[in-house]
Amino acid sequence: MKRILAFFGRNIAISATLGVLVGVLVVFLFVGGRGKTEEGLVLHAKDFLQQVSVSGKVIAAQNVDLGFAQSGRVSHIYAKVGNKVSAGALIAEVENGDLRAAVLQKQAALETQEAELAGLTDTAHQQISVEQTNEALRNALVDTYTAAEDAIHNKLDQFVNNPHTTTPTFGITSNDSAIIHKIENALFSIESILSTWQSEVSALNSGTDFTLTLSHTQKNAQTVSQLLTDAAAALSKAIATETLPQSTIALYSADIAAARVSLNSSLSALTSAVTAQKNALADFADTPENIAAKQAQVKSARADLQNAQAQLQKTQIIAPFAGVVTKMDAKVGAIVSPNTPQISLQSPSDFQIESFVPEINIALLALGNPAAVTLDAYGAEVNFDAQIVLIDPAETVQDGVSRYRILLEFQKQDSRIKSGMTASVAITTLEKSAVLMVPQGIVKMHDGKKFVEVKEGKETMEREITTGAVSSLGDIEVLSGLKEGDIVVLSGAKK
Repeated sequence: MKRILAFFGRNIAISATLGVLVGVLVVFLFVGGRGKTEEGLVLHAKDFLQQVSVSGKVIAAQNVDLGFAQSGRVSHIYAKVGNKVSAGALIAEVENGDLRAAVLQKQAALETQEAELAGLTDTAHQQISVEQTNEALRNALVDTYTAAEDAIHNKLDQFVNNPHTTTPTFGITSNDSAIIHKIENALFSIESILSTWQSEVSALNSGTDFTLTLSHTQKNAQTVSQLLTDAAAALSKAIATETLPQSTIALYSADIAAARVSLNSSLSALTSAVTAQKNALADFADTPENIAAKQAQVKSARADLQNAQAQLQKTQIIAPFAGVVTKMDAKVGAIVSPNTPQISLQSPSDFQIESFVPEINIALLALGNPAAVTLDAYGAEVNFDAQIVLIDPAETVQDGVSRYRILLEFQKQDSRIKSGMTASVAITTLEKSAVLMVPQGIVKMHDGKKFVEVKEGKETMEREITTGAVSSLGDIEVLSGLKEGDIVVLSGAKK
């Protein structure tokens, strides 16, 4: 099938004629009026294929000319024409003994600086430890506030009337009026405490001096803890009522107990974080500035080494990719000029087809379009699969005509494919199944609309249609206006 498509793609004019002949094989002959004949074609859905045929040339996917970046006398050649080299391989170089020595010196200087920096490794770990303990302390301060805020707003406020206002009251009747009064006094100021506390912990970061915030947190947490203790005492003496049964009082007591445990756990974690931070600060023996200065010296030494290596590379030709040497003009002992091509390298097995497409066809093409390829070296019977991988956006003018360069990539590696071979390519741009089509030549135009003649009984009528793409055989796709089984008139003649 691919061979047939490729053959048709390269011979569109002949294929179009064959298409008409095939159509004639299914022609019905109708006898109309006296002395008049009409040829009709019964429409049946069939496969639709649109192709663009081009010629091209096989090229290596990667092909480069290489030269030295500076002048000098060639000292070594490490490959010859036909040799395969790996990416990064040294192919040739000019005299460069002094530059090699400079690289060794810079390498030694870098190693010295790195060794001195390594001597500060323990100090660096101590600095990291300080930073980590600072972050842990900040988190402990935030967690303590969060536990206190949850205790008040989610646990205690369940049985407080008018919470978050200036007139909160304890919503449970208790035998201990003194403790109720104490709780209500504390509720009056607790919202202001929580608001200020939240602002303070929100502003914390790992570089903050936590001394003042730590003091405020411990004081505020003690206030909240005392309020929870009083609430627990009041609940233990609460008087059950019809609207507040003993079971509900028990649930409130459990919530307050859980809040006290959570707050005490946060305070314990805060104490541990404070101790860890003090220990880390005591162990810190060196300053961050000293470490930063040594790191800068290492960076400077590394930059000096890289500069020396760059100067050395200017005297060398190094393979930018794995490939085959196809040209070697450099000779040992010869003086070479900078930026003069001396060596050619091409990829050994990845080949592409370069073609230039007329602008009338370029709009049909898209990346990924499949193609059937034949190479003149092997004849039309040997096919290779390919697909479009590049379409240049800008035109290339050839003989005064605008064309567009495209690249097609072979889908499989094949040892028969060689650079420079001439290729014939049939690119499939559109393929559909079960499509109604008519010969493009029978479509008529009136007032910007398209029509074909259709046989309806013994009458011939014009029917408006809408059309789509044109196939490689010259048939045009019918999108609407016709159906399968309709008979379109191909021609008419009076005798």
